[in-house]
Amino acid sequence: MDIPFFPNTGKKLTVETRFGVHARYPVKTHVIMKEDTPEDVLDKYVAEYLEEGDSVFISEKIIAIMQGRAFPIDEIKPSGLARFLCKFVYKPDYGIGIGSPVTMELCVREVGRVKIIFAAIIAGICKLFGKRGVFYNICGMKARAIDGPCDYTIPPYNNYAKMAPLKPHKVAEELSAHLNGRDVYIVDANDIACTVLGKSHKDLDDKFGELIFADNPLDQSDQQTPIAIIRPVRNSK
Repeated sequence: MDIPFFPNTGKKLTVETRFGVHARYPVKTHVIMKEDTPEDVLDKYVAEYLEEGDSVFISEKIIAIMQGRAFPIDEIKPSGLARFLCKFVYKPDYGIGIGSPVTMELCVREVGRVKIIFAAIIAGICKLFGKRGVFYNICGMKARAIDGPCDYTIPPYNNYAKMAPLKPHKVAEELSAHLNGRDVYIVDANDIACTVLGKSHKDLDDKFGELIFADNPLDQSDQQTPIAIIRPVRNSK
């Protein structure tokens, strides 16, 4: 079946990895809201175009939104602890992470005050010896996937902060069943790297998702392409 999806500006349609050559078709959707469901979104935009061997990659952000885990920033009241800790967070170019009072507050709520304080102390000590990333290593995926609004975020989410999706593996399994067994990955991707948060089968290789999405074909701006159909093209020689 002809597929009416095209690569985002500046992105390549195909990528070659040790898993072979794959096309990454970004799927444009409406602006996903809390009232939507993943099943309805996939039925509306994806299901009719799937072929045998296809995989479906879904941005963790829209899963979190549909789970009600995205919040207007003016409804998040940062604690003193959140205001203090966010001052010491490295702020990358590709997002806020937990480098603002509101996103750090979500991290405190998600991970817990005791663990946050412990992680901050250990991370502070490790920084003295030039070791970074310890805070996130201790707090885990729930902290890494928290993010807030950036200049390029589409409305209304330019005024929202969001947590990681709940039970992403379970969500991926359920969506795979809905799509007649197609492999489903839930990913946290930016222009630096991709992290697999959920996958429909435990034997799926995380490295497949990381390499296929290493350049983030969904892009970071206003493309409204939170889903991709991944299709094998040919085997590498």
